[in-house]
Amino acid sequence: MSLRSRVALHTGIVVLVLGSWEFATARGWSDPFYLSRPSAIADRLADWFGSGSIWPHLGTTTVEALLALVAGTVLGLAAGLAFARSRVLSTVLGPYVTMLNSLPRVVLAPLFLIWFGLGIWSKVAFGITLVFFVVFFNVHQGVRDVDPVLVRHVRMLGAGDAQLLRQVHLPAALTWLFSSLHTGVGFALVGAVVGEYLGASQGVGYLIAQSEGVLDTTGVFAGMAVLAVLVLAVDAGVRRVERRLLRWKP
Repeated sequence: MSLRSRVALHTGIVVLVLGSWEFATARGWSDPFYLSRPSAIADRLADWFGSGSIWPHLGTTTVEALLALVAGTVLGLAAGLAFARSRVLSTVLGPYVTMLNSLPRVVLAPLFLIWFGLGIWSKVAFGITLVFFVVFFNVHQGVRDVDPVLVRHVRMLGAGDAQLLRQVHLPAALTWLFSSLHTGVGFALVGAVVGEYLGASQGVGYLIAQSEGVLDTTGVFAGMAVLAVLVLAVDAGVRRVERRLLRWKP
């Protein structure tokens, strides 16, 4: 399917959904108190962006999500490579990583608020806990799936540990890493928004929480629309980096 066809198909789906939603509200089939209506949401977005009031909130959430994504990715990549290349490390510490991954992340958010305050760092820390495990397990699996025959052949050619890491394990990990990043983008944003929802003075999550507090469903849906566009924008940036770093793949 060509790019033009994909754009036309995606646009058609959005127009169909929003048009049906607006029509159902206009006919009285849907109560705007509970679901608002697309025209009201568009007016709210136009007011936010026209007045510029959304930009400080959007900037705060974007910074928090990007910091959580980068830090969680770096930590997850390093830990995944270390555990996959060391059987002792994986055997001794692997059960603890699995145990930590099973903890509900939501219970950690209040602790991070106590430890790091209401600023951006509590949201970044919460986002890191979401991104880290997604990246860690994907990188770990990617390195473990490397053909052992290939590893032995590289060893026979005189490659040391550093060359094996650079030429074999890291390229194998990158494929799985970018696969996990497409999920990690959403998790990083979820961490930022949930942290803002629980305690903040700025951010898109804060706006959504304020709208919910006064039963303003239009503001809630408008905030969700902003977050959806933000996720698509960050994911598009990840895809560009992926294409550049994985040029060697057919």
